[in-house]
Amino acid sequence: MALTTSLAGRVRNTSLPKSHALLPLLEAVVNGIQAIDARFGDDVDRGRLSVRIQRSPQEELDLGPAGPGRVALKPIVGFSVEDNGVGFTPENMTSFETLDSDHKAAIGCRGVGRLLWLKAFDRVSVRSAYEDEAGCLHGRQFRFSVEGEVEPDGEADGLGNVGTIVSLDGFKKPFQQSAAKSVDAIAREMFEHCIWYFLRPGGAPDITVTDDDETISLNNLMDDFVFSAMPTTSIDVKGEKFDMVNLCLKSSTRSPAPRLYWCAASRVVMEENLTSKVPGLYGRLKDEASSPFTYVCYLSSSFLDNHVRADRTAFDIAERVPGATLIEDVSLDDIREGVLKEVERILAGPLSAAREEGKARVHAFVSNRAPRYRPVLSRLEPLGVTVDPSIKDHDLELLLHSNLQKLEAAAIAEGQAVFAEDGSAQPEDYAERLTRYLDTVTDINQSDLAAYVSRRRAILDVLTRLIRSDDQGRYSKEDAIHSLLIPMRTDSNEIGTDASNLWIIDERLAFHDYLASDKTLKSMPITGSDSTREPDVLATRLVGSPVLAAEGETLPLPSIVVIEIKRPMRNDASEDKDPIQQCLEYVKRVRAGGVKTASGRQIPETHEAPAFCYIVADLTPTMVDRCKYASLRPTHDGMGYFGFNEPYKAYIEVVSFDRLVNAATERNRAFFDKLGLPSS
Repeated sequence: MALTTSLAGRVRNTSLPKSHALLPLLEAVVNGIQAIDARFGDDVDRGRLSVRIQRSPQEELDLGPAGPGRVALKPIVGFSVEDNGVGFTPENMTSFETLDSDHKAAIGCRGVGRLLWLKAFDRVSVRSAYEDEAGCLHGRQFRFSVEGEVEPDGEADGLGNVGTIVSLDGFKKPFQQSAAKSVDAIAREMFEHCIWYFLRPGGAPDITVTDDDETISLNNLMDDFVFSAMPTTSIDVKGEKFDMVNLCLKSSTRSPAPRLYWCAASRVVMEENLTSKVPGLYGRLKDEASSPFTYVCYLSSSFLDNHVRADRTAFDIAERVPGATLIEDVSLDDIREGVLKEVERILAGPLSAAREEGKARVHAFVSNRAPRYRPVLSRLEPLGVTVDPSIKDHDLELLLHSNLQKLEAAAIAEGQAVFAEDGSAQPEDYAERLTRYLDTVTDINQSDLAAYVSRRRAILDVLTRLIRSDDQGRYSKEDAIHSLLIPMRTDSNEIGTDASNLWIIDERLAFHDYLASDKTLKSMPITGSDSTREPDVLATRLVGSPVLAAEGETLPLPSIVVIEIKRPMRNDASEDKDPIQQCLEYVKRVRAGGVKTASGRQIPETHEAPAFCYIVADLTPTMVDRCKYASLRPTHDGMGYFGFNEPYKAYIEVVSFDRLVNAATERNRAFFDKLGLPSS
């Protein structure tokens, strides 16, 4: 009893990813090329194949933002493919009417291409003429659809020559939206899919793509894209032979990424980006004459032909074979490994030059922008840190940081292994391993120190920009500068020590018992005050002890630091808005409260706790008046004022923003110079 097949079911079960939306058209083109081969054999120059793009007469598709260069294209509704090949002979027609036909199995066909037509298009019509053995011309015309399957469509009139016209109509919207839109993009995709025919001995027939009045010849694309052909090579993977067609594409090629094209049945099935999969293989390479090119490889094999899926979008080959198995199956990883080794061999010269350029790029970046990696750079390079010379600074920073983390993890593991052997019967190489571990840790610690110093340089650069006026003559508000020095509305219980940049004002502020930023006195556990006033920054420090004293010990008296920050060039200091007096009032309120340490330990009552008041403000006329009123003395450089207020037992310093930056830079100049960082 014969089995019946449902065309609708076969189409429904046929896979066509939207990323391969033009594959049905490409299948029709390949069929046309094969028909030309069948008619003309080696005389392929006599073959002609043309593709015409059909667009909607009404709607327009906008392919970019409004403005110069914007292109508006009408949506594609179909294609027609015309060739002067052998035509729909009785044998070809019988094959067409047989699902999963093996009529052209010898050349890699699976008999499923027409199913892809119906997957992406509502209907297909075919007009064809062929010659019988006596040389008489015959024609046939039919429709092909899911609903009607194969239906005769009248007489094939008007065909005076042998050939076929396939019309793909009703481009379904999901595929229409995902497909290439312009004639250039469609021609390129067609060329890359059929490039095997252009590379073979004898080449391909004349193939054109037409969109309205614009026509592109695929044969000309060969000259436009290919810089030079390299020798075809072969590799052996577990007894299977794979042929590699190696090409150097011109630098004008749209995509500069090196690629591997996996081919089967004279078609491209998959493409793979090879960027970074071989050290030095990034984007464009240069030949001996320094001419840029992009490497691509077309991989083919009878093994790939036999394992390609019916829809020709992938292979029925495992990505990798588990190492423990005894089965010698070939995996995609096995093939890829063999290809990459061969690529590294045939591109040895250009890759070596590219690696040197990448190395120079890393060294220049480390020297000028990221000196923290200098102590460990010699250790990172053996980890395989090779980069594209055109890599952006941001991406290079991330790459170096990632590899530094790997180095730190490896050092921790090595340290655990080394010290686990301490005290036991030590192996002969123990001393050598210990020395190697300590050297690595030293370099990592130097890197950390360099990172800390570099961060200080960057913070000063940001502060310098904040105190300058913008194009409209406006200055940054206090909040921006305040947040740079220390996050606002936080205290030392909420932020880590690295979050504060108060070292810009005074290095000693790194050693504090409690520190609060823009918080009310009432909210601070150290004050015992009910006041809702908010000093910009308030800190207490246990004298002689950078951290809290041990439990049970007598606490030394705390020092009090108050910082007020004003907007650059602000000129509104007055008796009511006197930042000097504000600081002194904060000192008074802290002394009057039930002062405790940050952990709640009572501090002995005292009104003699030394206080330090810093006012960061430019020396505008009103600010200078307040300094004179407080009997402060000008600094030697004229960029600040200082003095001691006896009634409040408080040292007062008014620092202009320029003096603030200059003083912080001078204190760190030796470190900046050591790292080769600009110090001014």
